[in-house]
Amino acid sequence: MTSSLSRGRPPRVPSHISVRVAHAVLGAAAGLAWLVLPGMTSQNEAPVAIKEPGPAASAAAAPADEASGTDLVLPVAAVGAAGLLAGYGYIRRVRRTRDRTTPGSAATPPPPASDPPPAGPDEEAREALVLADDRLRAARAELGFAEARYGPDAVAPFAAALAQAGHEWAVAARMRQRYDHGEPAEEAARRHALAGIAGRCAEAERRLDAEAEDFARLRRLTENEGLEAALTVAEERFRELAGRALAADPVLAGLRERYAPTATVAVVGNLEQAKDRLLFSTTRLNRARQSADSGDMDRAARQLRSAEGAVTQAAVFVDGVERRAGELRAAEETVPAVLTGAQAELARVRRQAPPDGTPEGELRSRLLNADAVLASVRQEITARRPYDPVAVLRRIVGAVGAAVPERGGVLGAAALLVARASADAAEDRVATHRGVVGATARTRLAEARRLLADGDPADRTAADALALEALDLAERDVLAHGTPYAGREGAAGTGGAVLGGVVPAADPESGPPSGF
Repeated sequence: MTSSLSRGRPPRVPSHISVRVAHAVLGAAAGLAWLVLPGMTSQNEAPVAIKEPGPAASAAAAPADEASGTDLVLPVAAVGAAGLLAGYGYIRRVRRTRDRTTPGSAATPPPPASDPPPAGPDEEAREALVLADDRLRAARAELGFAEARYGPDAVAPFAAALAQAGHEWAVAARMRQRYDHGEPAEEAARRHALAGIAGRCAEAERRLDAEAEDFARLRRLTENEGLEAALTVAEERFRELAGRALAADPVLAGLRERYAPTATVAVVGNLEQAKDRLLFSTTRLNRARQSADSGDMDRAARQLRSAEGAVTQAAVFVDGVERRAGELRAAEETVPAVLTGAQAELARVRRQAPPDGTPEGELRSRLLNADAVLASVRQEITARRPYDPVAVLRRIVGAVGAAVPERGGVLGAAALLVARASADAAEDRVATHRGVVGATARTRLAEARRLLADGDPADRTAADALALEALDLAERDVLAHGTPYAGREGAAGTGGAVLGGVVPAADPESGPPSGF
């Protein structure tokens, strides 16, 4: 009985290529011998002087020329035959190679393009975090417009479902944060953690899905009455934001004049991007009305939801400028009190014994560094040049906190102000660029928010550092992605909407990703 493996392969036979090559070589050698042989023979004869041929000589030469031509026929024919044989063998070999279907053939045609390999558990967990967070953010935007139309009581069940889904995602983000820091350490436990992250994200989406039909019935966007009411709410919010964006222009200009450039770097382009989102939203609102007039209610609903998402992000940009103005004013007013409080705390630490476990030399070094930072800050704020009060507070908190174990009182308040400012800036960046921001930035931001919510003053510096890291990672994601649809005709605002995750890049006309 023959095995399946032997039946699937043809019997091995000697290569025909070597046989044909041998034939070609033998033929060429034979032709060469025929050509060389007459010359070798003529060298043995005595040389004959050439004379002017006469009639008799011409007659005698004719048979000799015929004999010489006859001698060349065979070698030439042999060489030609050898060439034909070699060429024929080569052609046959090429044809057989092209037609061959056995595995391992050098000329086997490449397999058709296949799908990319499936993502591993780590990448699946990252993707699950991003997708679930996108849905939560879209659902919050939808809920805001529904509440503006129907009131808080009507949307209370959906708000509760959204809160539950948000809790599931927060747990998944906390698991991811620990995973990124090597917890757990065992390989099997790490695989289990990744599965848990994906599972929590799926549960968050399931809670939103459970309310999807009821939420759609509440809004009734595919009915004339519901769509008209929703359009009215969106247009009113659009007009309000357009006015606020204009009013924020001089506010931002004043901040840039009063403070150092670092103070406003996080919001320097906010108003331009707000206007970009508003341009996109007004286009979509017009299309929604046109689609409703033509009876295409499904398309009208998609256009309206796209406009709502853009209006929501425009509000984030404008709110960011107004909030930053408040942060800078509060920080500027707090700096003198923080300097005084920091000096008092350093004096108290000097009067006491070093904390347990802290070498006296190390404590002295920390105190000297804190003194130097405070002196530098005093010089900076008395120079009557623009400075960044939030950055100044961060320097004071960082330097004094290294020497003062307990950071309550005015130092604790300064640390809270700084950490909240960083977290809010990172939140704005993720919210308005969620179409390209990855899982790591979102995870760091979630951890910063968790630490601030816990309320432990000792965690505020860590929360600030995490928020700054989230902001930096989000900026890198945005820069790496670039600006889509730049310069395309009829794509006004579409690039920003894609970056914001308001519409998908592959098909911006298909409408925004679903929330509920």
